[in-house]
Amino acid sequence: MNRLKELRLEKNLLQSDIAKIIKKSDRAVGQYEREERDPSSETWAILADFFGVSLDYILGKSDVRNVNPIELNDIDIAFATGIKGLNKENQEIAKNIIEGLLAKQKNEEKEKPKNNA
Repeated sequence: MNRLKELRLEKNLLQSDIAKIIKKSDRAVGQYEREERDPSSETWAILADFFGVSLDYILGKSDVRNVNPIELNDIDIAFATGIKGLNKENQEIAKNIIEGLLAKQKNEEKEKPKNNA
């Protein structure tokens, strides 16, 4: 079992969109999704990179999407790219969480005793 179709649908992509990325036909992508044909290891690697998942995940061998956790240094990049994949409701939730954290931080900074020594 592979997760190509699941990942494609999560990003609201067509088989033709994937075909362009891997430079194959729409028909080939359909065959990959139905497991009627196996892509090359190079094609799997391209797909895993595109979707930001591990090879084991896309091949259905692991439930861990990505073995590389997001580093705090990469958080801006993660939000900039990741938020696009969320539906409107979840985008609003993410926005509210960030606003809440910023407000909390601002209040904490106001309450800190000022050291003038």
